[in-house]
Amino acid sequence: MANHNMPVGWRLTISKCCPIPQRYVLAIMGFLAVVNAYAMRVSLSIAITEMVKPSNSSSENNYEDLCAVGKTNSSHNNAVKNPDILYDWDEPTQGWILSAFYWGYLITHLPGGILAAKFGGKYTLGLGILSTGIFTILTPWIVIMTHGNWKWIVALRVVEGLGEGTTYPALNTMLAQWVPVGERSKIGSLVYAGGQIGTIVCNLISGQLITATEDWASVFYLFGGLGIVWFIFFQLLCYSEPKHHPFISDREKQYLEKEIQCVSDKRPPIPWKALASSVPLWALLAAQIGHDWGFYTMVSDLPKYMKEVLRFDVATNGLWNSIPYAAMWIVSISGGWICDWLISHRYMSITVARRFFTAFAAVGPAIFIMAASYAECNTTLAAWMFTTAMGFMGTFYCGMKVNALDLSPNFAGIIMAITNGIGAGAGIITPYLTGALTGEHTVIEWRTVFWISFVIFAVTSVIYSLFGSGEEQWWNNPEKIDKNTTVINLDTKQFQRKEDRKTITSL
Repeated sequence: MANHNMPVGWRLTISKCCPIPQRYVLAIMGFLAVVNAYAMRVSLSIAITEMVKPSNSSSENNYEDLCAVGKTNSSHNNAVKNPDILYDWDEPTQGWILSAFYWGYLITHLPGGILAAKFGGKYTLGLGILSTGIFTILTPWIVIMTHGNWKWIVALRVVEGLGEGTTYPALNTMLAQWVPVGERSKIGSLVYAGGQIGTIVCNLISGQLITATEDWASVFYLFGGLGIVWFIFFQLLCYSEPKHHPFISDREKQYLEKEIQCVSDKRPPIPWKALASSVPLWALLAAQIGHDWGFYTMVSDLPKYMKEVLRFDVATNGLWNSIPYAAMWIVSISGGWICDWLISHRYMSITVARRFFTAFAAVGPAIFIMAASYAECNTTLAAWMFTTAMGFMGTFYCGMKVNALDLSPNFAGIIMAITNGIGAGAGIITPYLTGALTGEHTVIEWRTVFWISFVIFAVTSVIYSLFGSGEEQWWNNPEKIDKNTTVINLDTKQFQRKEDRKTITSL
């Protein structure tokens, strides 16, 4: 609904009843979108530890490389006692199930970015979260009806990933329209740090809920339902662009028009050739891959490490899995404020700030994840090493996560689709690779997994530190695109050259 479709008196009355600037309302709802997205995504990581029949591996009776903490035999610390809802999935199979979400998640990033650029982020984001919520609620029914046929579970998770793959491209498209440069790090960190809160809430509640109900299905019902509730409020409160918002004050609207001048009123064609040859974009992609490799290793596999190696029960597992993400959230929010302060006071340029905070978010986790594996069966020390590692990772958001907004506000959604979509490939590889490498559940096997993460963190951090940029790129301005650059016009759905504007071929 556009402003001119509503009587001025009504619009002014509603604006006065809601004194919070609408960009902050969007930031809060964007934050909750990411909270819900991660809660639905991560719910399986805790639940699967209670969905699988206890292991009868020969190593269960050999404690040389295993930790005897709490219950000395993992076959006795399951909260779910009903054998009819426990399934015989080996480690590689669990890896396939955990990674399947990211197959679909990767596929819809680029289409989601294009759709958000053409139609706005509101419906692209909203419908994606809604579909994920519906399929999350259906998960227990599918598992039970198929008697735990893992192929059906994989297919379901792929579909869930398809829905959620539009989340970040759509959010980035909306943030580019709503967030001034001076608030980019703060609001961007707030919104994207919802991933930590979603993971914290999911881990804390899931462990307690499964213990109380002795049923893993309750987790999927709860978080799927919350995703649907969020969708309803989001559709009522948020709009893709300030000019379409019926409740925005004239003061805020004028402020945003002044501060966000680099965003074109028209939908410029996508300069694919310029994107493909952009060194800062390739550096951003490298940083995204490094972060996602380490992050998805933690999200998907840390609950398994804490149960299989450190021998925590599900309630304790959920608690200790939530603490690292709480540290990451605190650092991400404070890091966003510090980053904006350093930039606004000219202690750092945008480029230096993005490089510094991105490196900080890679080197710290690389060191402390390795340290946790060498803590071996000292469970308290290992847990705090993981917490420290994830705390360092929090500066990733004010570093490279908001970098797409710096490089090109006009194509921020497309850049997010490219980088976050390709980075999601780590979510496909890491669960399966971890399952393949940790068949006996020993500290030594897991140390190999963490060494791989260490190397990837280090290499990608060096690449971004050398080639990353915080400057707006020339191809953000449609008028500066080289006349020989092939572009795609979203409105005409045609390939064109600036040189003669003649149609080369239609899609």
